[in-house]
Amino acid sequence: MLRASLRRLWLKIHRWIGLSLGPVLALTALLGAVLVVALPIDRHAHPTLFVARSAAEAGTGMPTLPLEPLRQHLVAEFGPDTTFTLRPPRSPGETLWVYVRGPWDGTLYLDPATGAEQGRRGSHEGAYNLLFELHSSLLLEDTGKGILAFVALAYLFLLVTGVVLWWPARWPPSLRISLDRGLLRGLFDLHRTGGAVLGLLIAVSVFTGAYMAWRPLGGFISTAMGQELVKPPAVPKGSPMSARLSLDELVARAQSVFPGQPIGYVQVPARPNRPMRVRFRLADDPHPNGISSVWLHPLTGEVLAVRRWQDLDAGNGAVVVIYPLHTGVLGGPVHQAITMLLGLALGGLGLSGIWLWWRRRRAAAAARDIALSGGNRTTS
Repeated sequence: MLRASLRRLWLKIHRWIGLSLGPVLALTALLGAVLVVALPIDRHAHPTLFVARSAAEAGTGMPTLPLEPLRQHLVAEFGPDTTFTLRPPRSPGETLWVYVRGPWDGTLYLDPATGAEQGRRGSHEGAYNLLFELHSSLLLEDTGKGILAFVALAYLFLLVTGVVLWWPARWPPSLRISLDRGLLRGLFDLHRTGGAVLGLLIAVSVFTGAYMAWRPLGGFISTAMGQELVKPPAVPKGSPMSARLSLDELVARAQSVFPGQPIGYVQVPARPNRPMRVRFRLADDPHPNGISSVWLHPLTGEVLAVRRWQDLDAGNGAVVVIYPLHTGVLGGPVHQAITMLLGLALGGLGLSGIWLWWRRRRAAAAARDIALSGGNRTTS
């Protein structure tokens, strides 16, 4: 009796977590699966944005054009309160990307040899950008990321309740899925067995997504481990506001710290009291964009800090592996295919759970109607 009542309790918890949070989980999971294939499709559909016109001359690494005139042009167009992040070409023939954050948020796509603009897109423009923003923040910026982190962590509890309900009395368990006993039975078996078999793999994808969506989570982990958080350096107060070094000189000073290493991003702050950051993709860095950084005074070029990815605290340094693990980049095309299939599986679990609940409610309602109609006939 006690076991039956506990099972009903677990079932109720599982059902209502799934019904309340399942649609959001299913949506984000399906969007994640679509994004795996949407990126190459987007690049193929918009060659003007991604293939440099001077492709025969364009290589990888920092562009050959002077960067300081480009910075001045960007400031003149978007204003002095705008931050810019330059993403150098990663493969021959790619364009130079400039992420703009200010009065206008979006990305410029430039020819790395000439600096000519080949196109631009706002943060929410284009099918791929819209899908990505929905997947990463539900179009609600930081609020949406917090919601997704909560939903993702709730999935872990949903997984526990599902495993408790699935746990067989005898081992080895039967993993049979009956597809010849009607749609309802087949979906129930798929939902139950699929959730038990794939649950842990899906949990890795869900947890890594929550980790990236809600940045404080890394800080909580480091604090729980007794580690001090590694924060960006501050520009010393009272620093002389001397003439600004050119962007080319600043980048060259950063490159002298990691000579010969490719640059992932150059983050140019809007204000002189914020450090400039140059991220490098070192050979032993698992992160595809590189996380090892050189921090510079944005005016004088003084090196304020140098941090390899191994120097970060555990919580924030884990992003080095968590990001490529979540996106599937860590294991190449095979891993990306598995990531897409897990996203489809999670979406299917969420939708099938809702459908099963709805069908059972309809069946229960129909049974009550039949019972009431039979009682009315007997009374009459």
